[in-house]
Amino acid sequence: MIAMDMVLWPLLVYGVAVALLVAAMIAASYVLGQRHSDRDTAQPYESGAPPTGSARVHFSVDFYLVALFFVIFDVESIFLFAWAIAWRELGWAGYVEVLVFVGVMLVALAYLWRLGALDWGTKRVGRAIDHV
Repeated sequence: MIAMDMVLWPLLVYGVAVALLVAAMIAASYVLGQRHSDRDTAQPYESGAPPTGSARVHFSVDFYLVALFFVIFDVESIFLFAWAIAWRELGWAGYVEVLVFVGVMLVALAYLWRLGALDWGTKRVGRAIDHV
């Protein structure tokens, strides 16, 4: 128990020092910061031009779905690239594992295709992806 206390006390001192430093920085910014409430400073700023329209623009869910699918399949390519670099060390076990991984990704792609999540043409009335 004594050895454990000797190991943890530097961490405790570090944590307290960080908390004090953060508190000091917040207090200094509060004391030294500017205090004014002009009408112009309360307005949104868009690169020097006055804002036009609402900031709440509605996009189709298709844009978000494509971004999500891109991220998923991009991560797949990262895993495949890592496998390709280490394929000699992994041997047959690594080959079988990457085949299973690619198989799961192909099943996921087929599922998305069947669901209609990749259709950007005409809107089908009962797309299952819209009801999820």
